[in-house]
Amino acid sequence: RMYLYPRPVVAACTGHALAAGAILLMCSDLRIGSRGDYRIGLPEVTIGMSLPVFATELARDRISKRHYTRATSLGAIYGPEGACDAGFLDEVVEARQTIETAVERARTLTGVGKVQLAATRISARGAVADTIRQSLDRDLGRFSVES
Repeated sequence: RMYLYPRPVVAACTGHALAAGAILLMCSDLRIGSRGDYRIGLPEVTIGMSLPVFATELARDRISKRHYTRATSLGAIYGPEGACDAGFLDEVVEARQTIETAVERARTLTGVGKVQLAATRISARGAVADTIRQSLDRDLGRFSVES
């Protein structure tokens, strides 16, 4: 839902964004991160899990092609500047400016029309969203535990 949300989504990342946190960043339109000693990435393969289709599809859409294999299949974890280069973040600012910068960026998007953005979301992201929807039951079945 967040990936297709008909309003711009701006995220402020002030600390670790691993696994689900990184997925939320990939669903956001603009991602502002703090400089600092924290990590962003998809570590699943390094902790004995495989990435579900929805995560690899979001990464295929949002992560730099140059970093896609490292970020998904190899579980690379990035600091803020590396995460910006890889595509998890769009901008890195001083920690004390993160929230203010994200709010500032959001204000610049007030003119984006809801109907126009919704239509553009479908043309730009619809195929990825369809692939994700079609794979969800199968993906979730892989992660369920039998009693």
